[in-house]
Amino acid sequence: MELSGVLRESFIEDRLSAREAKMRAGFITWGPAIFQTTRIMLKYGIFEMLRDNSQGLTREEICRKTGLGDYAVKCLLEASLCIGTVLIDVEKDRYKLSKTGWFITIDPAAKVDIDFNHDVNYEGWFYLEESLLKGKPEGLRHFGDWSTIYEGLSSLPGNVQKSWFGFDHFYSDCSFDEALKIVFEDRKPEHIMDVGGNTGRWALRCVDYDKDVHVTVLDLPQQLEMMRKQTAGKAGADRISGYEIDLLDRQQTFPQDKPVDAIWMSQFLDCFSMEEITSILQRAGMVMGDNSRLYIMETLWDRQKYEPAALSLTMTSMYFAAMANGNSKMYNTEDMRHCVESAGLEIETVYDGLGMGHSIIVCKKQCKTKK
Repeated sequence: MELSGVLRESFIEDRLSAREAKMRAGFITWGPAIFQTTRIMLKYGIFEMLRDNSQGLTREEICRKTGLGDYAVKCLLEASLCIGTVLIDVEKDRYKLSKTGWFITIDPAAKVDIDFNHDVNYEGWFYLEESLLKGKPEGLRHFGDWSTIYEGLSSLPGNVQKSWFGFDHFYSDCSFDEALKIVFEDRKPEHIMDVGGNTGRWALRCVDYDKDVHVTVLDLPQQLEMMRKQTAGKAGADRISGYEIDLLDRQQTFPQDKPVDAIWMSQFLDCFSMEEITSILQRAGMVMGDNSRLYIMETLWDRQKYEPAALSLTMTSMYFAAMANGNSKMYNTEDMRHCVESAGLEIETVYDGLGMGHSIIVCKKQCKTKK
């Protein structure tokens, strides 16, 4: 397994003291309560109140500002003290925000992750073990009778849709500016296939970036319907077309009139098993010429700079297991290389450090002489 420098230091040797290890064990065993306590503190603005009052606040002041009863506030504050998100001035009996609470308050990723985990995943994760054993997203039945969450995205409750797309867009959009330069300044494609294009956000960015490029979005019918609604009336939408395809059906091929210039897959392949990824890449290779390039943008967990990012990504694999499809995950470099090469392609280069930990793997067809 390949690991970045910081991850290698953290994952190979146990550096925690006995006290730190004991505390971490407590966080694991009480994880659900810790999560919900923190979510409620954030929802009712208690962290923000403490952040904006440098002298701190008494329990009574927090009750008055939030409208919550003394019992609720007392439970939340005492739990938050032990979690480490707030501190207390014992002489003045005033509560203040800790560094951990400050990060939760100001980091937009924290809000996105909390909403995603509460609205989309929380109840479904009760069936995580069943999902892992069966290879099916057993937690998804909480929302509907679909084999994957993608089939039901357009039918999910409004708040669940909002949190799902908020999570998806937050972690992809921040990489788009850098990604556009890599795709367009390298080869200036005339035609891009956006595989798994979702609501068409990348396609819109492409037609805005280059006034001559055409983008074909490949996705399920339900997704294409949402894409057309989201792009309707936007500048360059006339250069975006859709192609219906169920990529789980290995008999369905990519459209081909001539070799495509570029194929784009952003946060897409992590939605499939390795066998399915290989099949998708094989079909991509069928419409590629020697000058075509395939761009795979993924958050590979083993290439992250810091441990919190790797933690978030490996935990996201649990979402895929229990809620999304039951057989995919956030992959590492070794996994993705195996799929690429098994599909008859080869990795030309890898760009790291885009946005919030994305990498772009640039692939081309294997040389004919390569065995």
